[in-house]
Amino acid sequence: MITVLMASAMTYDRRASSSITLFFKDHNSSCHCPKVSQKYTGIIEDCCCDFETVDSINGEVLHPLLKELVATPFFRYFKVKLGCRCPFWPEDGMCRLRDCSVCECPENEFPEPFKKNFHPALISTDFMCQEGKSQASVDRTVDNGAFRGWVETDNPWTNDDETDNDDMTYVNLQINPERYTGYSGPSARRIWDAVYTENCPKYPEGEIFQEKKVLYKLISGLHSSISIHIGAEYLLHELTNQWGENPELMNDRVLRYPDRVQNLYFTFLFVLRSVMKAANYLEHAEYNTGNNEEDMKSHSLVKQLVHNSKLQAACPLPFDEAKLWQGQSGPELKQTIQMQFKNISALMDCVGCEKCRLWGKLQILGLGTALKILFSVDDKNHPSEPLQRNEVIALLNLLNRLSESVKLVHEKADMIENVVHIVEPASTKTSVWQSINQIMRLGNSST
Repeated sequence: MITVLMASAMTYDRRASSSITLFFKDHNSSCHCPKVSQKYTGIIEDCCCDFETVDSINGEVLHPLLKELVATPFFRYFKVKLGCRCPFWPEDGMCRLRDCSVCECPENEFPEPFKKNFHPALISTDFMCQEGKSQASVDRTVDNGAFRGWVETDNPWTNDDETDNDDMTYVNLQINPERYTGYSGPSARRIWDAVYTENCPKYPEGEIFQEKKVLYKLISGLHSSISIHIGAEYLLHELTNQWGENPELMNDRVLRYPDRVQNLYFTFLFVLRSVMKAANYLEHAEYNTGNNEEDMKSHSLVKQLVHNSKLQAACPLPFDEAKLWQGQSGPELKQTIQMQFKNISALMDCVGCEKCRLWGKLQILGLGTALKILFSVDDKNHPSEPLQRNEVIALLNLLNRLSESVKLVHEKADMIENVVHIVEPASTKTSVWQSINQIMRLGNSST
């Protein structure tokens, strides 16, 4: 029996080795590879554009523009409350670890416009929220690029008090990228469980209220985007600090589920629609950091984004919000969903990883701003409530994150699927050899 198993395993080993050799063939040798197929095609559910158009316009126009825009001084800094006072369950030690302290910026590093009506938050080392992961810490280093404050108002869709500067701190997003932090386990699962089960459960088949579907799809799409970024920038080897892609994670969490990919594209188009709808407001906003050259660049890039002829020709109406909140139940539905989204926003204070909390709060505020724009505008498409600086920064950074995720899915979905299919036999081979070794050990112990 052992002889048969070993023969089978060796035959399988040769097949697997042949497949792996073909896949990792030298790039310099002649190779005729099949053309990568477009996996996702057709109209994106509940939207007015198709996958092919979105992938094309995102790669050609949106992604390059947004990547350049969020690197400018105005969009680089985000004001955030990083303290962890979870309103839903008692503190269980996740915010009391001492070995992941964050270096606070001395006040003299903040430009003068930052200091107006602003007092940097005092973060005690007793309340570090990184769960022992150094890569989860937020780097609070800032430089002299700054922007002047806009009128500060609270977003009706989110929980944080944006006018309460006492607990706020400024963070440079460029040196705190959204990527793998090591945050996992029961604490992370509890957050997502609370989000989905209590605030936006998946809609049942035949759901007649599209508004309920919209909230679930927005959160699912954001979740997919976060997972893609974690997989795209993953800590492969902690000792050598080697970062790279984790295709298996991207596949297991997102790419193998067509509905999650659909929801990612849906969320991207939803946020894009809000930016296009606020075009006049964004075009005339003041992007002032004290650096005239950079400020002119920010203003120019925003204008190129909101008035792009290629985008308007390819996808003039990414999402049609006019069909929502109709009928007698419309106002009540809006109030219910607004409260559910506020609860999701409040859950960000329960995230036990400082850098995860930073990006969670930014992207939830970005989504809340998109909701605020789409569902509170006047007849001239002007927001009936003014947008504050932090909302605009969150909105455009969120759109950039979603754009990056869509680009990664478009470019890597088929390749990752092929890699996973090739790697799986190798793991099966390993299990066969483990079984053989186990049988041999059992045989030896019985003689």
